[in-house]
Amino acid sequence: MELIIAAIIGLLTCCGVFLILRARTFAVMLGLTMLSYAVNLFIFVSGGLTAGAGAVLGKTETYADPLPQALVLTAIVIGFAMTAFLVVLAIRARAELGNDHVDGQQPQEPR
Repeated sequence: MELIIAAIIGLLTCCGVFLILRARTFAVMLGLTMLSYAVNLFIFVSGGLTAGAGAVLGKTETYADPLPQALVLTAIVIGFAMTAFLVVLAIRARAELGNDHVDGQQPQEPR
């Protein structure tokens, strides 16, 4: 189980970094979102993978650690706000510059 989760975190991180390095605004936004998903999954898994553990104290003998769950919930809210800000920023840049390249300039065609 841990190997599958580690592979998923690695895949999300690799895809996120690849998309961040692209020259288009939408790809950069998707890359940042994938990286935030990878970090959220990493924080959530750092609390330990326990099957059948209760979320409330006193209901079962073992219980899940609530700190990673609280951190991930906070990170999801912050990630949503960041994504909304990036969408507005990308729309504004597209309206001002007329293209969606990260640096605001069209790439030169090779001669």
